[in-house]
Amino acid sequence: QRRRQEKVVVVMGATGTGKSRLSVDLATRFYGEVINSDKMQVYKGLDVATNKSTAADRRGVPHHLLGIVDDPDAAFTAAEFVRRSSMAAEEISGRGRLPIIAGGSNSLVEALTVADRQFRSRYECCFLWVYVSAPVLHSVVSERVDRMVAGGLVEEAAEFFNPSGDYSRGIRRAIGVPELHEFFKNGPFVGGEAAGADLLEAAIVEIKENTCKLTRRQLGKIWRLREKLAGRRMHRLDATGVFLNRGGEAVEAWEKMVVGPSTRILARFLISEDEEEDAHSQPVTVDQAYILT
Repeated sequence: QRRRQEKVVVVMGATGTGKSRLSVDLATRFYGEVINSDKMQVYKGLDVATNKSTAADRRGVPHHLLGIVDDPDAAFTAAEFVRRSSMAAEEISGRGRLPIIAGGSNSLVEALTVADRQFRSRYECCFLWVYVSAPVLHSVVSERVDRMVAGGLVEEAAEFFNPSGDYSRGIRRAIGVPELHEFFKNGPFVGGEAAGADLLEAAIVEIKENTCKLTRRQLGKIWRLREKLAGRRMHRLDATGVFLNRGGEAVEAWEKMVVGPSTRILARFLISEDEEEDAHSQPVTVDQAYILT
C-alpha cells in the first residue's frame, strides 16, 4: 500500500501578482507557515528592492528562509535551497502545520518539486499560479517601482554600490542595484542637480524595464514547469481584474477571484488522498508571445 504523502502548497506567479499576499491569506486559513522561494529575499538587506514582506504583511504568519544569508556576496545555490526548504517543510509538517512555498524564483521551485526525488516521494504538492495579463502587469510593475523609490529603494541600494561595477554575485544582482550604478558613480559630479536627476530618472526607467523582462522570464519558466509536472495539476488563478480596481473594490475582487477559488481548491486537496480536479480553477492558457525563450 502506498504511503500517504504529506501535503505542501506551492504559490507561484510573476513579480507583482500577489504571491506573498495569497500565501499569507492561505496560511491564516489553513494553519500554515510560509517558506520563501525567492533567491534574492534569502539575503539580509535590500528589503525594499527585493520587496520582502513586512511584519505587517506577514500578519503573524511564520516565514522561513527570509533574510537568512548574511554575506551579500555569498552564493545561494539551488542545492542549498532544496536542503534548507526540505528541512523547513519537515519541521513545519512535524508540528501539524501546512508548509506553503511562495516566491518568484521558479528555478528553485523546480529544483525542489521536480528534480528532488526525495521531496517528491514524501510530499504531494498543490500548485497555485497567480496570473495577471501582461499589459496590466506591466502597469502594476511600473507603479510598484515608483512606490519602492518613494519608500527608500535608492537609499538602501547605495549601501551596495560597487565602484568596480561588478554586480554579478549575491544580493547585488537584485534588480534596483546594478541599474543605479551610474547614478551613484557620477550623479554628484555631472553638472549639478538637474544632471543628477536625469541619471536617476534613467535608472528608474531601466529598473522598470528590467522588472518587466523578469516577469516575462518568470512566466516562461512557469509554463515550462507545468510541462514537467507529469500529471500534477497547476491551478491558474486569474487576478487581472483585481488590478483593474481600486480601494474596496480591489479587496473584494481579490477575495472573489483569488482567495475564494484557492481556498476551495486547497480544502479539497487537503482532505483527499490524491489531488482532485476543481471546478473553480481555470485551465492553463498563456500568451505565447509574452514568453521569452
